[in-house]
Amino acid sequence: MLERLKRLEKNRFLFKMLVKRDFTRKYKRTVLGMAWSVLSPLANLLIMYLVFSQLFGNNVNHYAIYLFAGQLVFSYFTDATNMGMSCLVNNAGIYTKVNVPKYLFLFSQNVSSLINFGLTMAVFFLFVAIEGLPFTWAFLLLLYPTGCLIVFNTGLGLVLSALQVFFRDIQYLWGIATQLIMWLSAIFYTVDSFPEAQRWLFQLNPLYVYISYFRQTVIDGAVPDLKTHLLCALYALVSFGLGCYMYKRYNQEFLYYV
Repeated sequence: MLERLKRLEKNRFLFKMLVKRDFTRKYKRTVLGMAWSVLSPLANLLIMYLVFSQLFGNNVNHYAIYLFAGQLVFSYFTDATNMGMSCLVNNAGIYTKVNVPKYLFLFSQNVSSLINFGLTMAVFFLFVAIEGLPFTWAFLLLLYPTGCLIVFNTGLGLVLSALQVFFRDIQYLWGIATQLIMWLSAIFYTVDSFPEAQRWLFQLNPLYVYISYFRQTVIDGAVPDLKTHLLCALYALVSFGLGCYMYKRYNQEFLYYV
């Protein structure tokens, strides 16, 4: 671990340049630029609110915030994993010529996604204030699921980027998978409509766990139970551990397939 930290420190300048490149390239030649970081999730929120508010909104307190919390977490998840998935393939021209840690490219992509997430979260809190929900000390606990989500997305990005080197079809399969995950994350509906004996199945979906943490803290003003805290950490550590294993296991083979 210490050796990896030293290598990261050694390549700090490269890392900064990668973050700057990834963030600016995303909005290159767009009129609104960084504003799309906020406008895109807000547009999705508006569409989903107009479509689902009549179906589910009457049974959910503060439905706009309920929906926004789900969209906030899911947007960060999809942005981080989709951008991270192609990091090895897109940067092959660099690490095949220069000996640099390959995970730097993934980390820089995740920092770019995290910036977008932070901007959107600021708007989320603005909506919370407009909705009249009280800001309590429990809001500080949101740092916990956010940190777990960062680790989870990074680990999954490591896995997906490694897989895409060997199987280019993974980008299409992941597009289908994210749609399935969205429908199973209870973003616009509640799990109360399902039999109580089946609700625990939603806990198998990491995104649902992270979204639930945000909703319980912001809407209910409550501290999630110990089980939710443990699941947040478990999914993050498993994802990151698997990603690190794949990079360590196939590090040399990446050069032969890109």
